[in-house]
Amino acid sequence: MPSPPTASGGPKPLPPATRQRLQQLFEHGKKSLDKGDYDYAHDLFAQCVTEDPASLLYLQHFRANLVKKQGDGKKASRFGGLNMKLKSARSALCKAAGKGEWPKAFQAGCEALKQGPTDITTLLEMARSAGTLGATECQLYYLKWALDLDGKHEQANREAAKALADVGQFEQAIACWKRVQTAKPNDNAVAKAISRLSVEQTIHQGGYDQELLRKGARADASPDKEATQALGLSPPTDEANPDQEESPAVDSRTNGPRANGEKANRVETREKPLLDAIRLHPEESSHYLELAEIYTSADRLRDAERVLIKAMAVSGGGDLNLRELLEETQLRRMRQQTAVADRRAQEEKTPEANDLAKRMQAQANQVELEVYAARSRRNPENLLYQFELGLRLKRAGKFREAIQAFQTARADAKRLAETQINLGECFQHIEQFRLAMSSYEAAIKAAPEPDSEEHRLARYRAGVLATGLKEYDTAEKHLTELAAADFSYRDVADRLDKLTQMRET
Repeated sequence: MPSPPTASGGPKPLPPATRQRLQQLFEHGKKSLDKGDYDYAHDLFAQCVTEDPASLLYLQHFRANLVKKQGDGKKASRFGGLNMKLKSARSALCKAAGKGEWPKAFQAGCEALKQGPTDITTLLEMARSAGTLGATECQLYYLKWALDLDGKHEQANREAAKALADVGQFEQAIACWKRVQTAKPNDNAVAKAISRLSVEQTIHQGGYDQELLRKGARADASPDKEATQALGLSPPTDEANPDQEESPAVDSRTNGPRANGEKANRVETREKPLLDAIRLHPEESSHYLELAEIYTSADRLRDAERVLIKAMAVSGGGDLNLRELLEETQLRRMRQQTAVADRRAQEEKTPEANDLAKRMQAQANQVELEVYAARSRRNPENLLYQFELGLRLKRAGKFREAIQAFQTARADAKRLAETQINLGECFQHIEQFRLAMSSYEAAIKAAPEPDSEEHRLARYRAGVLATGLKEYDTAEKHLTELAAADFSYRDVADRLDKLTQMRET
């Protein structure tokens, strides 16, 4: 079943047993798709989407099967409105989503799309449900699916614009708003949204001073023009370009910040012959690698990621260097999106912006966790990977698993103090206080310089924990040592005063 959003905003990771079961269903679904058994494949893919609505891979195959089963899906059915099964399933989807009953909602949505794969109303409701669960990539995929069917659909463009802006894909968001503007030329709110996103795009791509740009936007009624001229950029285009799954590389206008002006021309000049080479020789992985490098240098990270996935498939999945290049691209893209969401939260200071930032942080941590878990399995002797995995497990609240990783990472003397501090914090979270104190004291020994951050933090953690355990002599020892090295460190002065009061009472 789909997991509700966690306190940090993203979907809760599925249990390993559930993920393994779904993977088996998915593999059976692919075999059924290859054999042309589309109905059975639909049932299997639908179950995967229902139980793991945050998996883009499951959703892509779910759609691909519908395309094979019922045509290319480029035009809405003339009889869609008369399909009572579609209406019933769509109604069940809306009701379940309204109540937060996500398994029922996605199950009904999959049934509705089986009856009407071109039903944009269903796709928009599925996108909203995915967005509520924090499944941002799937949310965007449903929206692009809808725009693939009707690039001028007003509501689909509105919702796509907002979702794209939330993850920092400003140029695509502007293109969506401009299509809405064509349909609603007198809507002032649309014009304001385009202007604001144009400034956001300029800040993101050019590193401009944000306060200066805000002043410029207040002084000029056309910040779109001012911002693009300031960087020598071309205005955003107004072309719809939904996903093209058969292409080895997706047009960047639907997949992330795109280079503009001369840079875009240079990229396109190098891009075309490589795309031609891939069409002629799809088995040659070097063409994919060169194309991915071009996209990465142009900050088209989603394009680079998809090209590398194709390269992995071409190479049979056994190229370790290629796999790590794909992982680095995924990490970089998630960090970039998280940075954009964090900046918006700081600027806007709204609950929605804060929730988005938390959701993006949780998603980025989950991606990093999976990457470092895979690297640790491939290279169990690499202690840095164990340490990085421990950090991500700790952030995800998986303290017992993090302890195992940190205990392995202790063999690396270069970061022993930091590892022991993290280990102590994990023990403290699971209320193993003696083990936590032992780890903090080991960190103090591993960082003998009193003015190092590791030494100060270890002293602080040990002093606070000892206070909570009412071991006042130990607490006083650690806090006094810390105060002697840095009296302004955190609230150490207040804690020493409170410790004196506690002794007196």
